[in-house]
Amino acid sequence: MNTVWSSLRDEFPVLKEWTYLNTASFGPVPLCATHAAEAHFKHRDQAACLDFLDWFTDIESIRAKMAALVGASPDDIAYIPNAATALSWLLTGIDWKPGDHVLTLTDEFPNNLYFGSALEKKGVGASTVPVPDGLFSLDALRDCLTDSTRIVLASAVNYSTGLRPPLDEIGMELRRRGILFYVDGTQSVGALPTDVHNSKIDVMAVHAYKWMCCPTGIGFAYFSPQVREWLEPSIYSWRSHKDWRNVDHLHHGAPELPTTALKYEGGMQNFPGVYALGAVATLFESLGRNNIEQQVQTIAAATRDKLRTAGAELLSDRHPHYDSSIICGRFEGVDASRLAVALHQRRIAVAARKGNLRVSPHFFNNEEDMTRLADGLHHVLPLLR
Repeated sequence: MNTVWSSLRDEFPVLKEWTYLNTASFGPVPLCATHAAEAHFKHRDQAACLDFLDWFTDIESIRAKMAALVGASPDDIAYIPNAATALSWLLTGIDWKPGDHVLTLTDEFPNNLYFGSALEKKGVGASTVPVPDGLFSLDALRDCLTDSTRIVLASAVNYSTGLRPPLDEIGMELRRRGILFYVDGTQSVGALPTDVHNSKIDVMAVHAYKWMCCPTGIGFAYFSPQVREWLEPSIYSWRSHKDWRNVDHLHHGAPELPTTALKYEGGMQNFPGVYALGAVATLFESLGRNNIEQQVQTIAAATRDKLRTAGAELLSDRHPHYDSSIICGRFEGVDASRLAVALHQRRIAVAARKGNLRVSPHFFNNEEDMTRLADGLHHVLPLLR
């Protein structure tokens, strides 16, 4: 690990106490983000919050950073408290008709599955694309599309298996058929490249508490210009009118909505969270997006090697589309949940999901972390068999 990545570890205090390989659950918050949030609280007291409009100016520059991260325009980006909020804005804003159809993938994150049941009362049907034994097929997805399919919901990376479906190919197929494409980028953005234009994504949500290494309660969503033409806000607030900055004389009457994604945000924002998000974005910019991706893929490959050596069966060894930073393995005769707990007792943070041991390293991990993982597996696996 070169000097840049080694020195960066000081930004993450958790690494002094833990071998942290669980970013798919929570990304550790770097000191720069903590300091940015603390600085905002300190400034509030110093200025008595009289300059609160300046806070909105600040978050516009951070909005631009989020847009650049996913290949969008700042006008396309809205701040969100979590991914479920953006998905709710979208699905409650669609003019559903009886017989409409929603499609998602098998074993998706619950956000993308629960809405199918919730929409049944409107006569909307829902189904999942089968992924037998972890094998994703674009042909299988095509076979599940019907003339009534209104939207496909997918994660850029599956939280429990590490599946990284080919978004560009899926998006092209859906655009050709006039079907909306929603992507949850929470498990990819910050580690792996996601481009909303290349993938023909209509709406994408990113809760920044995982691979963006931010506190919970802050994230961003992309809304394409085409979607913004028909999707009405589900929240109206004093910022709904385009002249909302004129706080001495706020508009009364029907608001004239802005044309940008800002119209979905509502009123006051999670400013400490946004400032933390901005600090992390600046850190990422200093490292370089391509460098981060290369480092993530390098450490993910090393993780696969350690799991294989310990006897794990990896989906990535059998099927394509598992080149993500979420590495999942099964050990014959070993309960994954008990294995995760045993590793926790050795200060190795991992997770268990759907029978898999899930290891999710980020760019701050290094070879020493991999050695500790291998040693931990060597010691605990015989005790669990």
